[in-house]
Amino acid sequence: MRKIIITDLTRFSNREIVCTAGIDVNNGECVRPMPYLRYSYCKELNLLPGAILSGNFSALTSIERPHSEDMHHENLQFHGHCSDSEFRDVLLQSCSENIEDGFNVQLENRQKHIPLELAPSKSIITISVNPNAVKIVQDQYDSKKIKIHFTDNNFKEYSFLSITDLGFHSYAENHYKETNNYNEINSVIKSQKEVFLRIGLGRIHTSQQDKTGFWIQVNGIYSFPDYFKNARRYE
Repeated sequence: MRKIIITDLTRFSNREIVCTAGIDVNNGECVRPMPYLRYSYCKELNLLPGAILSGNFSALTSIERPHSEDMHHENLQFHGHCSDSEFRDVLLQSCSENIEDGFNVQLENRQKHIPLELAPSKSIITISVNPNAVKIVQDQYDSKKIKIHFTDNNFKEYSFLSITDLGFHSYAENHYKETNNYNEINSVIKSQKEVFLRIGLGRIHTSQQDKTGFWIQVNGIYSFPDYFKNARRYE
């Protein structure tokens, strides 16, 4: 049996399932339980970032880079939630200096994808960013979509990236419906001492511009010392 702390709880267009990933508390390995968990199951357990799960995790028969974290799961058991300080420690210990270092690639400023031929050895990393370098925005093409701008510690800008963080996305969506802006959310982010981002790579995709590869997304947005408690719940 292995024990993991959940660091990623991400949304799909299919709302019946969610993607989870966590850090093994013993060896620091990132594990993505497969097949994906049911939304109803996660909601019943109140499975949130910081949740502690144990289970039998084994490598899939075939794993395609960069999604090396995919593991078959059996006998999952929920053990409550870790403390805020324990969760911060897990994020801190898994931190890469920046996105390029984390995925071992070179990217142009504002590049949103990693080409197929440069597939990294992993698909999820953690980075720490300056809270003043983060901004939640509307999509430039669809005002109903929520995106994020940030600059990492390599001074590379990333603009209009998708937010797949299940709880944060729902919170921001509801907030926008009430206020028609993200000003309060951005003010809270900028008031924090630390912001950690869980950066993920989606499954292989070809864009309308005929670019094929793995698109960068933000799986988790976590701030300290305060965090968006209303973002860590189910609708």
